[in-house]
Amino acid sequence: MTDFLQNHFLSADSQYEQCDVCIVGLPYDGTSSFRPGSRFGPNAIRKASWGMETYSPNLQRDLSDLKICDLGDLEIPFGNKEMALAKIREAIGRIIDDGKYPVLLGGEHLITLPIVEGFRDRFHDLAVVQLDAHIDLRDEYLGETLSHSTVMRRVLEVIGAGGLFQFGIRSGSREEFSYANTIGSLYEFSEDGLHRAMRTIGNKPLYISLDLDVLDPSILPGTGNPEPGGINFNEMIRGLQILGKAHVIGFDVVELSPGHDPSEVSSIVASQLIREMILNYWSK
Repeated sequence: MTDFLQNHFLSADSQYEQCDVCIVGLPYDGTSSFRPGSRFGPNAIRKASWGMETYSPNLQRDLSDLKICDLGDLEIPFGNKEMALAKIREAIGRIIDDGKYPVLLGGEHLITLPIVEGFRDRFHDLAVVQLDAHIDLRDEYLGETLSHSTVMRRVLEVIGAGGLFQFGIRSGSREEFSYANTIGSLYEFSEDGLHRAMRTIGNKPLYISLDLDVLDPSILPGTGNPEPGGINFNEMIRGLQILGKAHVIGFDVVELSPGHDPSEVSSIVASQLIREMILNYWSK
């Protein structure tokens, strides 16, 4: 049956027991407020990955040299938000405890909260880098305290005000920006800004959450809340490499909404970023 493409990320064909890197899809978009559809992101990324090479000429590394497993998508009860988040938290905890390196595919940005909770239970000085167009620091949105619009406010309650580093932000309320300036979480997405954050992070374990709308919609239109004025692909690649100098213990890539990009370019961009992030952050 080797003539058939498998429903897994490119080169992610190791068994779980033998793998080092573990990919999991988290297809939840229950609080999407503008353009839903990110629940279809994980499989769109998997499909698009088969059109790229395993080798990164930028890094001179190859996915085929790694032991990568794709567990597929976690089964999530869409109608019960609290249960969905609890299932994600439990699954991530098991993967970490098994000594695997987690790569999480969203889904909307709220999935980052239970992931961070799972890491924080095991890494008490955890730092989080958020790459995003939106600041996501509302205390509530439309009466909901658990939302893709409030996710980083909830993350701060888990890791503490000094643990969040936000890059690429260009959208949010006046109150959110005021709060971010008070806690000092905003950094410019530039070599200087990234290095400044790296000096503060130091040797702390670092989790990276990449919301794909941080990229300019001319590069990645297939997302729920596109915002003009974003980062281009090569700038993102350089920034991810700088972050790779830290102790990155896992990452997620969220908010791909493939139904809004019939060209499938957004899915291709997402899959290439995931390849680069795996090869940047996992080494053994």
